[in-house]
Amino acid sequence: MSAASAPTVTATLLNKVPEVTLMFWVIKIVATTLGETGGDAVSMSLGLGYALASVIFIAIFIVAVAAQVTAKTFHPYLYWFVIVATTTAGTTMADFATRSLGIGYTGGSLILLMLLGASLLIWYRTVGTVSVQRIVTRKAEMFYWGTILFSQTLGTALGDWVADTNGFGYERGAYVFGAGLLVVAGAYYFTKSSHALLFWTAFILTRPLGATLGDLLDKPISQGGFAVDRFAASAILAVFIIVCIFLAGRRAESLKPKI
Repeated sequence: MSAASAPTVTATLLNKVPEVTLMFWVIKIVATTLGETGGDAVSMSLGLGYALASVIFIAIFIVAVAAQVTAKTFHPYLYWFVIVATTTAGTTMADFATRSLGIGYTGGSLILLMLLGASLLIWYRTVGTVSVQRIVTRKAEMFYWGTILFSQTLGTALGDWVADTNGFGYERGAYVFGAGLLVVAGAYYFTKSSHALLFWTAFILTRPLGATLGDLLDKPISQGGFAVDRFAASAILAVFIIVCIFLAGRRAESLKPKI
């Protein structure tokens, strides 16, 4: 092995985020949908309110991300648990800001967009890249998870802004964000746009897509939803994610070279 190739191998061994494949995006969308139904189940169905629910989910996120950052290797179930923690925390935090504090969906979305932009800028200035293929230091990993938390919270506010404020409803709102993801996919395959920029754009868009799908599932029929019980919907989505992670792991094992 040459000295030039050694850093690449080391980076691959230390990278604690999954390969970005179609399965990654499937799990991400379902995880964000679970974040919406799970967040609403705690804040609304249990009647704890957005503030207390946010405290609970932020505490869970802090514990989960600490375990993720201190882990020596990539653990897929832990990684996706942190993703779900960010999306549930993002749900309740966005709802608290836009509804309880009275900022509104437009104001909340603009504030969160600025926070997300600042997070990416500071990350880039500090590390030199925001590529998810280079999460090989603890500093980069902390920026990675902080940016994800901001993007999940922004996505919640965007989903509510499109579905409620602009009158699209949950179903048409899901179509809007789904179409946005198709545009990003087209840019990835047919243009020379920055893959890092496209990744974070897609990552943001999957959150409002999941938010509108979650609302479509659990909101009352009178509000354009299917009135599915939030706890039942969350349980089904969680099982689906676990199955997908298991299948992704089996596929990764089958692709390993035989020695």
